[in-house]
Amino acid sequence: MPSIRARELWMVIALRLAAAAQIPDSPDAVVAGIPVNYREAKAGTYALPEALKLNSGKPVKDAKTWTKVRRPEVIRLIEENWFGHAPGRPKEMSFEVTDAGTPAYGGKALRRQVTIRFTKDGRGPSMDLLLHLPANAQGRVPVLLNMSFFANNLAVTDSGVKVGRRWDRNTKTQVPAEPPPPPAAGAPARPRFPGFPVEQFLAAGIGVATFNKDDLAPDFPGSEAMGVKGLYLKAGQAKPGDGEWGAIAAWAWGASRALDYLQTDRGVDAKRVAIHGVSRLGKTALWAGASDERLAMVIASCSGEGGAAIARRNYGETLAHMAEPTRFPYQFAANYAKFSGKVNEWPVDANLLLAAIAPRPLLLQTGSTDKWSDPYGEFLAAVAAGPVYELLGKQALGTTKFPAAGEPILHDLGYSMHDGGHGTVPADFGIYIRFMRQHFMK
Repeated sequence: MPSIRARELWMVIALRLAAAAQIPDSPDAVVAGIPVNYREAKAGTYALPEALKLNSGKPVKDAKTWTKVRRPEVIRLIEENWFGHAPGRPKEMSFEVTDAGTPAYGGKALRRQVTIRFTKDGRGPSMDLLLHLPANAQGRVPVLLNMSFFANNLAVTDSGVKVGRRWDRNTKTQVPAEPPPPPAAGAPARPRFPGFPVEQFLAAGIGVATFNKDDLAPDFPGSEAMGVKGLYLKAGQAKPGDGEWGAIAAWAWGASRALDYLQTDRGVDAKRVAIHGVSRLGKTALWAGASDERLAMVIASCSGEGGAAIARRNYGETLAHMAEPTRFPYQFAANYAKFSGKVNEWPVDANLLLAAIAPRPLLLQTGSTDKWSDPYGEFLAAVAAGPVYELLGKQALGTTKFPAAGEPILHDLGYSMHDGGHGTVPADFGIYIRFMRQHFMK
């Protein structure tokens, strides 16, 4: 059997040979004054940081060395140069169950609503966790933990959910997340977010938990010291330090706090919780899963640059786009922006982030026309993370051939691309359920 290093070299060669048959090219563009390439021939060449090589340069040849030495090295590199260091569980955190089990969805679900408070006096930021469990469940059930762009009352179609909060960019304060008023007479109807398909998961015997990222941290420039991050600033400190948490790490920290509660709920099998997010919350799902090994599965939708797409590829959105001052630098540790013009010097990349989730199941979901997020770059990162899954006795993608839309690979390391753009389409949720049942409900 060839060595792990030999297999890595073989994959690099095979991927270069296959590069001509990927996402169709498009004309170049410019975003935030920075060029955008959509031509595979101009994606460039690069050398990824090696997952199976210690900082000392020695190779990783066994699972113990990966688990005890290399993986902690990778996590520290990602914290310092990408998402930032986050604090642990607050000692004075408490759970206030305000809805212990109300029937919902026509009796198909039992609804729980929990307020998670991070300080002893309950002042300051808190988060609302919404949980729907199958009403007919016999024992503990697996749960999809969904991170949402919306307050819980707007994220689902259950009218019994209390009104949450959202951040107002103009006032930089949290305000009630009321549904938008109906359009004026004669005005066109506004498209409405259809709500997360809770009932589809309930029918499969899977619970759904949801929280709003805005409960943890705002999502706009200039918010570095706001939300939960403000609880941990030292006297005289205006914002987190260069290697400390950005908004993505704060949202991921919220996922860990949600899991803290789920571990106490008698209806939940907390050893079968999958974290899910879309776009920037897809990035968050990856970091939440990498940084908290209690999360048993990661499902990341269209996480793109700053997530599962290889940053060293010059294709679609780049590290420079993410770190541009008017765009998203607040989502990351301040050190991340230092590599804006020198990405090849960045000590990490997406392959290391994905490898840090191993051996737990990981599904990357993308869209064939979402060129901005570089779906092929996500596939390449998954291929590059494959040797770590194999070292740990798990099944990697098993191919270097880019799958067509609608042909998911659902191994321990999975990849699924729909025919369409950014985010999820209805068919994706069926793939999620299939992936969860395959790994959680054999």
